[in-house]
Formats: sequence, structure tokens, C-alpha cells
Amino acid sequence: MRLLYLQPSPVPPPKDSSTDRFELLSGSLEGEVLQPVWYHSPEKTEEVFGRDAWPRFRRSRFQYRWFLAWRWNGVSRSLRTFWFFIAEGLRAHREAPIDCVITYSHTVPALCGIVLKWVTGARLVVEVATSPDRLFLHDRPVVRFRDRLQRLFSDVCLHISLWACDCVHLLYPQALDPYPMLRKTQRAVFHEFVPVSAVPRHQNDLSKKTEIYVLLVGAPWYLKGADILARAFMEISPEFPKVKLRIMGHFQDTGPLEALIAGVDSVEILPSKHYVETLEIISQASVLVLASRCEGMGRVLLEAMAAGIPVVGSNVGGIPTLIRDGENGFLFPVGDVSALAGRLRQLLSDPELRARMGARGYEMAHTEFSEASYVDHFVKMVEIAAGPKK
Repeated sequence: MRLLYLQPSPVPPPKDSSTDRFELLSGSLEGEVLQPVWYHSPEKTEEVFGRDAWPRFRRSRFQYRWFLAWRWNGVSRSLRTFWFFIAEGLRAHREAPIDCVITYSHTVPALCGIVLKWVTGARLVVEVATSPDRLFLHDRPVVRFRDRLQRLFSDVCLHISLWACDCVHLLYPQALDPYPMLRKTQRAVFHEFVPVSAVPRHQNDLSKKTEIYVLLVGAPWYLKGADILARAFMEISPEFPKVKLRIMGHFQDTGPLEALIAGVDSVEILPSKHYVETLEIISQASVLVLASRCEGMGRVLLEAMAAGIPVVGSNVGGIPTLIRDGENGFLFPVGDVSALAGRLRQLLSDPELRARMGARGYEMAHTEFSEASYVDHFVKMVEIAAGPKK
């Protein structure tokens, strides 16, 4: 099967090919990856990935085709990206026929995928990377009219793309339950790719007096529930004077969050870091919390589990598929500050519980959610899409 993957994220692939999912998928599949990247020049692409990496860069049996999206802003960038997906996708098909188009997102990339399916005759897989029914409703305290329009656009795209696709990739089984007209869509349900073998292992040596901190990684801060976690932590912090809370991410407006934690020295807001450095910070944490108001899965939960860290998360979206309450961590009702405070109190007061839950999470990450598991699920998804045509 020859794939055409539409990847809207501007984050370049990892320099280390062993952590690139398309390198791992090359054992069974081949194809092209169309991706806008945040570089401003071809020279920067070649500086990172080597000579002759522009305009195409090969990883085993997959080839990246770049688009320098950051040369434009706003609507212009979106329109140019849309055209890049269509034009470059058709060019790839003329060079060698495409069997299956896969889009990461059910919105604009999926609409491009539908056009390419109609023109090329290829099958179409749409990946739903979030909780679609909660999308755009919870990334700021006040829901604006613009947010509601975005939600409407998302729902319209969801219905159009899933009616047109041959298979949908969901991160958790209940993702389409709020949409009665889509419940019969052919689907594959499995986790997102996380290179769990590259995550450093947390050292659970109870005899050492290491720094203890609770960690949240993610943005935007309101969507990820940083304010919920801050309130819960401040509720118990007098009981644990040596414990810190660290909130890390690319935050455009931290004013309300900074006002909430003003004067509390044990709470720190950190800027986002490079991936390798972020993994190091995760691996040294004592507890990782994802208090999200909306969440498709939460890659950071898998990264923490792979490090052997206990995890706490809100019972929303795909989080309950990763956290087994009382086994590798705890779940709490979304938005419930007191419930979260109670779970943090329980973990911070019991190092052996943290070690036991961390060990169970490590086992799950390296078996059920490993790179090999992802590749197996992905290949089966493509096989489902390749079945009898609709």
C-alpha cells in the first residue's frame, strides 16, 4: 500500500529517525508525507536535516515533501497550505499512484483528502485527533461567538469527512457517541504514536532525597486545566512545604494564571522546551497531572507512563483509556478541584504508592502503547480502509 499522509502540524519530524513513526511504518508501508513546517527558508531545512533535504527528504520508504508555511500569516497561510496539499498530492499521485490518503484532522486537511480521493480514486482515512464535541468550547473562560462558529465549522467538517472516508481513526471508543449520524462509521480505535522507548526512566529510589514536584505539560493553559491544578495544589501545599508545582507550555497569555498563583513561591510557570529536554523534566517529576477540559488522548500521559511516573487526569475524552483508576494513577471529575487535591494528597504522602503506580504505568506504556503496538494498529487500519469500496 502506498500512502499519502496530510500532516497539518508545522512541527518538523524528529532528527532521530528511530523516533520517527514513518521510519517504523516503513516495515509494512510506503508513501509520501505532505507537511508545512515552521522554517522560513530551504537553507534552514537543510541545516537541520542535511544536504539535499529540500524540497524532499527521505526516511526509509517514506518521503517528506515540505512547505515553508511560516513565510505567510493568517488566512494567507491557510489558503496556501490547502493548495499545497491538493497540488503536491496530485503531483505525488502522478509520480506513483496513491492507494490511500490519510489526514491528521477532520477539518481542512480532511476536506483536501476528500478532493484527492475523488480525483485519484484512492481510499481515505480521517484521523480525529481530539474530542470533537468539546472542541473550541474550553480554551478560554468565556466562550465567544467566534468560538461557536469554529465549533460549527468543526462539526460540519466532521460529518462531511466521515461520510466520505473509508475508515476513521479514533483515539477512544466514545468519541463519536454525541453524533448519532456517525455512529456506524467504519473505525479503528487506538492510541497516538509516542516513542516510548526514547523516554528516560524515572529513578524510583526511595532512599534518596530527590526533589519532589508535580508537573503539568501542555497548552493552552485553560484548555489543559492549569488553573484547576493550581487551585488544587495550593489547597494542599501547606501540608507539603517541600513540594513544587511546575506548569510548562507555550502560553500566549498567562495573565489570569499568574494572578491566580501570585505570591505562591511553590508554583512555577515554565516556558516550553525542546522535546528531549521536556522528556527529561517529565522523567524527574514525582506526579504528572493532566487536568484538561477537553482532550483527545494526552500524549504527555503516555510519556509520563513510559518514564514510570504516576499520572492523574480528568475523566474527559480519551484520558480514561490511558489512566486506569487506582492502577497506574487516578482519575477525577473534570473541573473538580477538591477531588484533584485529594488525589494529589494521597500520592504525595505515599512514596511507595507512587513507585507502584509508576511501575504499572511503565509496563503498560512499553507493551499496550508501545511503538510496535502503534505500527500494528496503523497497518490494520489501512487494511480496513482497503476493504470493499463503499
